[in-house]
Amino acid sequence: QVQLVESGGGLVQAGGSLRLSCVGSGGTSNLNAMAWFRQAPNKEREFVATNRWIGGGTYYADSVKGRFTISRNNAKNTVYLQMNSLTPEDTAVYYCAAGRPITSTIREERGYAYWGQGTPVTVSS
Repeated sequence: QVQLVESGGGLVQAGGSLRLSCVGSGGTSNLNAMAWFRQAPNKEREFVATNRWIGGGTYYADSVKGRFTISRNNAKNTVYLQMNSLTPEDTAVYYCAAGRPITSTIREERGYAYWGQGTPVTVSS
């Protein structure tokens, strides 16, 4: 069973940076992508970024493009989300996800079968 464990969340001032990490175990080699989603208070969970290592490519939500960078360390089965120029609108619980999405589902929750517990990020103004 695939397990995902996130870390790196916390409190940061607007304009600051954080790096989130997600370690996968239990069979991630059978998957083809890991992603980050987030859920702000009283809002639905939304797509942030995906790294797809089979089929290729990284994908970003428009709201984070140019500020966030997703990357993966294959040897460590770890995906990272480097978040720069943070704003209060980035405040949310950030979830790591893994699966085998096709291109049409790569930005959708239904593209990912496995989820972490989430790590909270709070950006103060």
